Amino acid sequence: MQELIPFGSGCARARFLARRKRFTVVCHGLGEHAGQELLAHTNNTGSMLGLLRPGAEVLLSPAANPARKLRWTWELVRSHDFWVGINTQSPNRMLRRAWEAQALAETVGYDHFRAEAKAGQSRLDGLFVRGWSGSGARIQAEDVPPEDRLWVECKNVTLVEDEVALFPDAVTERGQKHLRELMSLARTGARVALFFLVQRPDGHCFGPADVIDPVYAELFWRAVDAGVEIWPYQAVVTEQGIGLGRRLPLTSRPG
Repeated sequence: MQELIPFGSGCARARFLARRKRFTVVCHGLGEHAGQELLAHTNNTGSMLGLLRPGAEVLLSPAANPARKLRWTWELVRSHDFWVGINTQSPNRMLRRAWEAQALAETVGYDHFRAEAKAGQSRLDGLFVRGWSGSGARIQAEDVPPEDRLWVECKNVTLVEDEVALFPDAVTERGQKHLRELMSLARTGARVALFFLVQRPDGHCFGPADVIDPVYAELFWRAVDAGVEIWPYQAVVTEQGIGLGRRLPLTSRPG
């Protein structure tokens, strides 16, 4: 399995101790960092339900900028006998790198990609276009016909219950807003998709977490009816990096 998101050298293994404020976790170093308190940045502000257990083994990657206040970034946490990827930037990176590697069948045939493209009142994670002769970085949606656009919003999935991968793990008004925006874009004739990266191996199908956020779940199925494509993919998570595994089927629709 190709690691489309390699962690590289210099990663540290540690034990999770506690979450401090919103973006910082406190860890106890292992191996060459034994006895050290390691403070790591986390961009995952969700609940990470069932994963924040004191003493759980974690993997930290070194910050690309050595001058950054927090030297480490939290990438993985050990749950049961497998690793779970908690970095919420991984789905965005995977989307682009899988497209570049032609490893994501749904994006084959698109020539250019732009991250954080403006759509209405939001910025969505990715805009793919075809038939565009300019630079990918300069793409504006209005420069190409709607039928040559593919809008994609990415989500990270870390919650599995009874072998079903679920999103979200907490009420998400932002996620609800994205679903409404995607439905609006689908009505323009553009192709629209949600890319869910399930960063653990024990989910065998995917669905919205209606018990956690019933509003999101209702909007999710409305989005499916509106033509929004759902791409749930299982990640292959190791200490060396993250690869792209198989696409998961959707759960049965309630009612």
